[in-house]
Amino acid sequence: MRIVVPVKHVPDIHSDRKFTQEGRVARGAEHGTLNELDENAIECALQLVEAFGPELRETHEVIVLTVGPIEAEGAIRKAYQLGADTGIRVTDEALAGSDIFGTATALAAAIRKIEQDGPIDLVITGMAALDGLGSVIPSLLAAELARPQMTLATKLSVENGVIEITRELDGVTEVLTAALPAVVSVTDHVNTPRYPNFKLIMAARTKTIEEWNLTDLNLPADTVGTAGARTTVTKSALRPPRELTELVTDKGEGGTALAHYLIKNDLV
Repeated sequence: MRIVVPVKHVPDIHSDRKFTQEGRVARGAEHGTLNELDENAIECALQLVEAFGPELRETHEVIVLTVGPIEAEGAIRKAYQLGADTGIRVTDEALAGSDIFGTATALAAAIRKIEQDGPIDLVITGMAALDGLGSVIPSLLAAELARPQMTLATKLSVENGVIEITRELDGVTEVLTAALPAVVSVTDHVNTPRYPNFKLIMAARTKTIEEWNLTDLNLPADTVGTAGARTTVTKSALRPPRELTELVTDKGEGGTALAHYLIKNDLV
């Protein structure tokens, strides 16, 4: 079994985030990390290949794939620490300014190139990237690759060339199946990602990361980046400062004070 896990290097959710003058998210290696929800996807892939047993583990492959500048290698290094086998970074100056459609186009082209060395059984993604929360890359990838999409899985299993997922939607539980190959996105409820072990942490520092550009992917420059973007940021602004907190000491009239506050602010 060969599984591709697209991953993303995103700004730390606890850091101050902002846009550049070009309307792009400001990114830097010092404040970036592997998208937390991608760790669930990596864990799913590792569990699937490990289920074949240690004697067959080396015949199965977990490939992590990312699109981005040199800083994006941080996401692949973290995936190596968790146990991924191969890492690929797609990088090209023409990719700058890519929106979700351009990113999906580049990822799909890279997956098609990976398949030149053998079929890909599954593409597993996290349900969203925490910088943009678009949550549409799995669907766009499935469309680009003409494969079934199985989104928001909270459980996942593969048997006899068929994948089965369970997902929870607004109080409704759905069980879906599809023949492989397929594209799957998983939620943070599907598993608990493992902690990196020391041996893998040390190995990840020097492990090779393949680099591909648009020429390697036979991808025209005008299909990605600013030239191929279908969306644009028209303006951005810093979050307004939080208003001063009003503290009320309850001396028996706390309920009345709360009711007045709710009425005053049109909250009832």
